[in-house]
Amino acid sequence: MKAAGRRIVVVGAGMSGLTAAAYLSREGQEVLLIEKNSDVGGLLNSFKRDGYLFDAGPRSLINSGIVRPMIRQLGIDLELLPNVVSVGIEDEVIRITSKDSLKDYERLLKTMYPESIADIDTILSKIKAILKHMAVLYGIDNPNFKDLKNDKQFLVGELLPWFPKFLFSLYKMNRMNEPLEDFLGRLSADQSLMDIIAQHFFKKTPSFFALGYFYVYLDYLYPRNGTGELPRAMKQKILDWGGTIQADARITEVVPSEKTALDAHGRSYRYDRLVWCADLKTLYRCLKTDGLNPKVKANINKQKDLLLSKHGAESVFTLFLGVEEDPETFRSVCSEHFFYTPSRKGLGETHRSDIKKIIDDFPNKTQKEILRWLDAYCELTTYEISIPALRQKSLAPEGKTGLIISFLFEYELMKKIRDAGWYEEFKTEVEDRMVNVLSRSIYPGLKGKVRLRFSSTPISLFNRVGSSEGAIIGWSYETGVPAVSNLRKIASSVKTPVPGVLQAGQWTFSPAGIPTAILTGSFAAHRILKNKS
Repeated sequence: MKAAGRRIVVVGAGMSGLTAAAYLSREGQEVLLIEKNSDVGGLLNSFKRDGYLFDAGPRSLINSGIVRPMIRQLGIDLELLPNVVSVGIEDEVIRITSKDSLKDYERLLKTMYPESIADIDTILSKIKAILKHMAVLYGIDNPNFKDLKNDKQFLVGELLPWFPKFLFSLYKMNRMNEPLEDFLGRLSADQSLMDIIAQHFFKKTPSFFALGYFYVYLDYLYPRNGTGELPRAMKQKILDWGGTIQADARITEVVPSEKTALDAHGRSYRYDRLVWCADLKTLYRCLKTDGLNPKVKANINKQKDLLLSKHGAESVFTLFLGVEEDPETFRSVCSEHFFYTPSRKGLGETHRSDIKKIIDDFPNKTQKEILRWLDAYCELTTYEISIPALRQKSLAPEGKTGLIISFLFEYELMKKIRDAGWYEEFKTEVEDRMVNVLSRSIYPGLKGKVRLRFSSTPISLFNRVGSSEGAIIGWSYETGVPAVSNLRKIASSVKTPVPGVLQAGQWTFSPAGIPTAILTGSFAAHRILKNKS
C-alpha cells in the first residue's frame, strides 16, 4: 500500500495532540493528527444521555495561566463559565470563593478535629506559604502563550518584574517534592486529620502540588455546553488551518529507520517528524528498532525497560445519575463542583495495606471479603461530585439534575474482578453503595429519585483512551516517576531517545493534568517549528 505523504504526524488527539497539531497547522505545516477513537478529546470529553449532559473525564478545566491564553492565542471562540468548588465533611460544607475561604477550611478542620487544633494551625501555615508561591507561578499568563515580540506591555510591565519572583518560587516548590503523606506525618500524629487532607489526591502526591490546591480551586473554569467543547473547537481550528485528522486509526507499529507508522487497518503513514501524544508504554511496545544505530537502539531499549516497569496512578470509578430533582435543591447543599467526605474518620489503611492485601492475595479472597472492604471504602473515601446544571441549567431536562460522582479506584482490582467473571455484578455493587452512602448523608432521599444510572470504571477508561492502568494523571508516585518532574526542565520533557520522535501529554511530565498536556504539546510543536529542516 502506498504511504500517505505527511510531513508531521501527531499520534493521539487528546489535549496534547490537539495543541501540537493546532500550533503546527497554524504555521502552515503539513499535519496529520491520528486518533484511535471516532472523535477527539481523549480524557476530556462530554456526551448526552436522555437529555442530560455528562462530562466523561475532567469535570472542569484548571487555567494555571495556560488555558485562557492558549484559547486567546489560537483565536478560539469559547465561553468559560465560573466553577465554584465546595468542600464538605459529614454535614459541614464550605464554598471556596476567594483566598479568604482558607479561614472557612480552617474552621471546618477544627470543628471535625478539636483535639488537633495546634496541628491544624501548623498545617495551615504551610498551606499559606505554598499559596504565595502558587500565586507567583500562575499569577500571570504563561509566557509560552504570549507574543513577546509584539506585546511589549506584557514583556516589560508583567514578565520582567515577575521573572525573579518566579525563579525563587520555582526553587521553593521543587524542594517540596516530598510525598504528602510523609509531609503531613511530620506535622501531626492525628491519622484521621492527615487522611482527610491527603485522600483528595493520588497516593504519594508531591506535597507542593496537593497543598497548593486551595489556589487551584479558585482557578477552575467550565466551558459553556461542557468540557468537550474545548477539544471540539480545537479540532475545527486544525481543519480550518489545513490540517488533516484521521479517526479510527490505532497505531500498531512505528519504524523510525523508515520514518513510517502503521495502523491496525494496515495503513502506512510516512513522516518527517512524529509527535507521540498517546500512551507512552504503547509507543515503546510498538517501536521497531531494526536499522537503527546500536547505541541509539540501546538507549531506546533502556527507556523501554524503565517505562514498562512502572505503573500508572490510580484510576477512577465514575457514577452518572439522572435525578428527579430540581438543581436548586442541590445548590442549597453545595456548589457545582463538590469534594465530599462522608466520614471524618478518614480512609486509614483501607486504601493502603487493606487494598494491597486483596490485590496480592486475590485468588484466596472471597466475594464477601471483597465486598466488606468495598463497604468500608465507600463509607470513608472522598467523592468528587459535579453538577453541570448548576453551571448551566440547560444541561439537564427541566426540573431534573444530572450528577457525575467519582472516587479514586484501583485498576488492578477491577482487572482481577473482570478476569474472575463478576465485573458487571461488581459494578452494580459499587453503584449501589455510592448511592446509598450519599442518600444517608449529604443528599437525603437521593436513592428514591434516581431515574437514570450507569457507570464507568478504570477498565472503561483503559478501553476508551488506551491509558495504561486506566490512569488519568500519568505515572504513579508510589513506584517512582520515570518522567521529568522538575518544573525548570519541563521544556526538555518532550525529547525521546527515538530519532525523529517527540512526546507530549500526561506521561511526559509529572505532576500531570490538562495544563501540562497543553504545555507539553506546545513545546513539541515549537521545537519542530524551530528546526524545520
